[in-house]
Amino acid sequence: MNTAPKVLTAAQAEAWRGKRAGRFVFTNGVFDLLHVGHVALLEAARTEGDALLVAVNSDASVRRLGKGADRPVVPQAERARVVAALQCVDIVVVFDEDTPLELIRRLRPDVLAKGADYARDAIVGADDVEGWGGRVVRVPLVAGYSTTDLLTRFPRPPS
Repeated sequence: MNTAPKVLTAAQAEAWRGKRAGRFVFTNGVFDLLHVGHVALLEAARTEGDALLVAVNSDASVRRLGKGADRPVVPQAERARVVAALQCVDIVVVFDEDTPLELIRRLRPDVLAKGADYARDAIVGADDVEGWGGRVVRVPLVAGYSTTDLLTRFPRPPS
């Protein structure tokens, strides 16, 4: 199955959203090295609605997040394609802003899902989603899994 058609621009995602009935779930992240923690988060998010859109940080926005000079490890098009390959994911959008707030406001999800490592007050877009009657869901994390941990266990050779 070619997953590339599941990777849309923001405008295409807005058109997709306009045609959808049912509860629409939004989550976002870097998804640099996909691991079991990511998969568990995405599967749990998908159970909260009828469709799941995953917003993936662009390479430039990852660098602005301060995750390190060598991040992201995997380029944005590849990260988006890998996330799109997951059965629980309906649509992927790469965003270039520092946060997904503009995209959240544009798409108006019914549910905003983030990992429970984020306090409710730190979840970008939470007030907006609740303001239009949606819900914010904090998904429990799978302990011991993060891209940073993986990079520590499997360091990259010097360039």
